[in-house]
Parts: sequence; structure tokens; C-alpha cells
Amino acid sequence: MTKRSRRILFIAALFGVASLATLLALTALKDSVAYFYTPSDLANASEAPAGLLRLGGLVAPGSVKFAPGDEAIVSFTIKDEIAATPVTFKGVLPDLFREGQGVIVQGRLGADGAVVASEVLAKHDENYMPKEVADALKKQGRWKEGETP
Repeated sequence: MTKRSRRILFIAALFGVASLATLLALTALKDSVAYFYTPSDLANASEAPAGLLRLGGLVAPGSVKFAPGDEAIVSFTIKDEIAATPVTFKGVLPDLFREGQGVIVQGRLGADGAVVASEVLAKHDENYMPKEVADALKKQGRWKEGETP
């Protein structure tokens, strides 16, 4: 085997190993990647997202309902200027969660079109709103610089 043939074989093997490593990494990440949506994005989607998603918007006033009993199940609606999406969450809500405030929930879309959330993230002070939610509100013309929604 010549020196040139060994180099070509080495480069081909290196390329194969790199391709295999990339494939394995992408396969492992597929289940943990969560794309961000607004309620209007979900309403306008041609097909419902199948994997993990993040939904951001404002908690609709009057929509927070706690299930009766000992279980910490809460349902609420996240809205933007165009659409609204129902959300169900089992667990303890963040202290700063309240109606009319910006939130991001992470979960999966159910067959009924409601998001079954595994995590709820709320803003942390008076002037902060999650970047994705602020960008979506700006795009819809609802956000004005210097104002809190």
C-alpha cells in the first residue's frame, strides 16, 4: 500500500467517524430540542408540531382555573393579539405567575390542541419579559418600547 493510498484511506475513515458522531449527536438532541411558538404560530401551522415545544404569550385574564382536589393541576390560556391556546399544567406554578403577564411554557401539544406543559417559566421582575415573547409582541405591533404590557 502506498503512502498516498494510506492517506486517502485515513481521510475516508476520519470522515466516516465524524459523520457517525454527527448523526448520533443529532439523534440524541432530536428529543430535547424545543422550538418556540406563539399562539398565532400554532393556529396558522399547516401541521401540528409533534415534539417538544415552547409556547409564549400573555396569560389571558380570567382563564386560570385550578382543579378541585389535592392535585396541583391548573389550566389557563396563553394568548397574543391574534389567537389563544389552552394549557394544562400539573405542578407548582412559579410565584410570579399571574393573569396578564408574559410566560413561556414547555411541553407537548395534545390531540385536542391544548398544550400539556411540563414546565412554566414566568418573568422575574416588573420590567422583564422573555425575549421570544417580547419579539413576538413587537412583530404583532402590541409592544411599545418603554412600556410593560
